[in-house]
Formats: sequence, structure tokens, C-alpha cells
Amino acid sequence: MMNGGSAFFSSPSRRVSWCAGLFVALGLLLSISELQANGFVRCQLADGFDFPVGKPNGDNYYKSRGYWPNGHLGEDWNGKGGGDSDLGAPIYATARGVVIISENVGVGWGNCIIIRHAYRDETGKIAMVDSLSAHLQQRLVKVGQAVEKGQLVGTMGGNNGMYLVHLHFEMRKNLRIGMNRSQFARDNTNYYSPTDFINKHRVLPTSFQKYPVPLGLFAPYGRSLADARSDGGDETVKVPTLPTMPTTSPANPNLPESGPSADDEDFWSKLRTRLKQGKMTEGVEPPK
Repeated sequence: MMNGGSAFFSSPSRRVSWCAGLFVALGLLLSISELQANGFVRCQLADGFDFPVGKPNGDNYYKSRGYWPNGHLGEDWNGKGGGDSDLGAPIYATARGVVIISENVGVGWGNCIIIRHAYRDETGKIAMVDSLSAHLQQRLVKVGQAVEKGQLVGTMGGNNGMYLVHLHFEMRKNLRIGMNRSQFARDNTNYYSPTDFINKHRVLPTSFQKYPVPLGLFAPYGRSLADARSDGGDETVKVPTLPTMPTTSPANPNLPESGPSADDEDFWSKLRTRLKQGKMTEGVEPPK
């Protein structure tokens, strides 16, 4: 009498099925180990950049706060319906790329996604840029996942009621920033004006060739982030010595940049005080 294992392997078809399954499993393990060892995902170059809301042109959305160096390092996008009417609205990948961060960072950030995009710049060289989407209600992609321009990656939120619903969106030229902004200069040496960058890179040359996109490179961070907010505030900033670059202005006149105001500073000062005291500020609305 044959035992269960012998009976299973006595069938040629079962042996073939078992071997095929083993090869698939080994292939997956090899792929995972290669990804972990090399720390990159191969991806085609971006063929252009679109806006992350109201694709492709930001239709039915407006910027409630713009980008300015040494202040607000991204753009806040809101639906034209006002208030929290845009809760759960779709957030799209601004371009083809690879997800390098997808997690709930907590503090003033909430759910965040960073996508790394490889593209051919104006000189013909391969360059990379990181796009950050923050305060999301949902994250719909995972680290290491390749995404296409216009692909749904998350939904709009307000960091669990800390803010009125909006998308905080950044474009970083320095791939080491990740979620630890306090270690880097808060200016045009490390950041792009998102609207300006997108408008200048709407259509780009690409090919079927795939290039290695690194998953890491960014500075490590912990739960006690020194730079725990997206509003431009920071307690201690160590500024590295980097060449300065001129400030750029937006190419699209219909999407104006905005700068800081006394009302902005007063609002965010009060918000920081409440956060330090451990108070949540549900439904807080920034000054218009």
C-alpha cells in the first residue's frame, strides 16, 4: 500500500503540476530577492507629466496654496465645490514611475505616496524626480509597484480631520528627501514648483527600453519626525551646502502661484501650538 505522498507522486500529471508550481514559487522568490538586493525596479521613461487631480489638466480643481521656497514646499489642491466636498476624490499618478513610499506616516502628514519618475530631460540625459501626494484618505498602490500616468493611486483626504480635505502635492529634485525634509535645504536646490515642472514637461520622448529606478536613496526617518508637517514649519534645519538655482515661475497663467501671508503665518503658528499640546484640530480651515 502506498501512503498519501507516494500516491500523489505516482500520477505523472500531478508530478508535472507540482514541479510547475515549484518553479513558479522559486521564480517569485528570486524576483523578490533580486528586488531586495538590487533595490530597484525597471521601468520605461515617463512620456510626460499631467496634474494629479482633474486629469489631465486639473479641471474643476484650484490651488488654495502655492509653492514658495523656504515656506510651503508644495501645492494644496482643492475641488471647486469647497469645504470637504472633494473627500474621496481620485488622486492620479502625475507620470509613469515606481512607488517608493506608500504608508501612513502619521503626525501632520497622514497617508502618503511617493512615486519616482525617470524621464529624459532637456539635454537628452536620463533624470529622475519624486512626486509626493499627502493627507490621503486611501492609498491604492504598494512600494515597488510600477504605475502609469493617470493611474488611480489614492483618494483625497484631510489627515483624519486634521485639515479640510485637500491634496498636498510636491515635486522633489533631490531623491534623498523622502519623508525627512528637515535634513535638506527648503528651496529650489531640492524642490520644483509642481505646476511649473508639469507645464514644462507635458510631453516627453520615451521608448520601450526600461531603466532601473532605485527604490531607496532617501534619508531614514522615524515616528518622531523633526519635520512633522507639510505647512512649511520646522524646528531645526541643517542646510547642506548646495549650489543655488533661480526661482522659477509657473508657465500656466490659469494656475497662479501663491505666496505666504500674515494670515497664513498666524494660522499655522496656532496649528503648531495645538499639535504640540496634543490637541487635534478637526475641520480646521486655513485662511483663504
